[in-house]
Amino acid sequence: MTTAVRPRVGTIVLTQGKRPDELRAAVDSVLAQEGVDVEVVCVGNGWTPVGLPDGVATLALPENLGIPAGRNAGVDHVAGDLLLFVDDDARLVDPDFLLRAAALFEDDPRLGVVQPRVESPGEEAPTRWIPRMRKGDPRRSSPAFSLWEGVLVVRRAAFEAAGRWGDEFFYAHEGIELAWRVWDAGYEVWYRGDLRCAHPAIDPARHDYYYRLNARNRVWLSRRNLRWPFSWAYVATWTAVAVVRGLRSASGRASLRPWFAGWREGWRTDPGPRRAMRWRTVAAMTRRGRPPVV
Repeated sequence: MTTAVRPRVGTIVLTQGKRPDELRAAVDSVLAQEGVDVEVVCVGNGWTPVGLPDGVATLALPENLGIPAGRNAGVDHVAGDLLLFVDDDARLVDPDFLLRAAALFEDDPRLGVVQPRVESPGEEAPTRWIPRMRKGDPRRSSPAFSLWEGVLVVRRAAFEAAGRWGDEFFYAHEGIELAWRVWDAGYEVWYRGDLRCAHPAIDPARHDYYYRLNARNRVWLSRRNLRWPFSWAYVATWTAVAVVRGLRSASGRASLRPWFAGWREGWRTDPGPRRAMRWRTVAAMTRRGRPPVV
């Protein structure tokens, strides 16, 4: 008689220490998972984590390295064939979340990343967190070519094959690149509407740096990952989208100045290592209705 091996999940919780109550809720939601073994490291991005439950490892980074680099820093401090990334203002809702996610990976060796459905208790979750063009029912699962990064379950082998998170991005769109590169490495990325997590419905566009980094990182995504003509088409599409959105209101017009500052920065600065997407990946994305243009 054989005994089933419990899934082992290495968990990286990222925080700057500005939301202690939310951080504790995030960690507690991971520790409450049933049927799996979890190893948790709390990465303090420019902060020394304190006040956490026993058994939670901590990693203090001397300065804020940005979201992707902060997550990457924690990966080597946990074991497990699966990795769970959790931001400090997110939490798992159901105690069998990881057990059900692990079963998906066990059943499909090509599965590389799973993003759950996001709920915002007391308010409506933004549709931008559903990573597909035609949003529809958020409970419907589908292949994904971009990711909301607040809670992700990732096969470690796929994560390494994709080159981990792009440190250079600092903030915004690192989830798009991870999705592209996981597909390019021969794995699949899925949005699972039957798994859920919780996160407040915060508007990221309340700061000018959001527009600047949004535009810069769009250009960097293209320069790091896409071949011509998709490289130019991708930037041109998002430039048009930004202009159309910006012209709709006075506040939108004000956002165009930092947006185009970031756009210029994207062309003038080093985006980091380039890893051009294979044509077969472009074809696979196109067959699924999401060519790397928008």
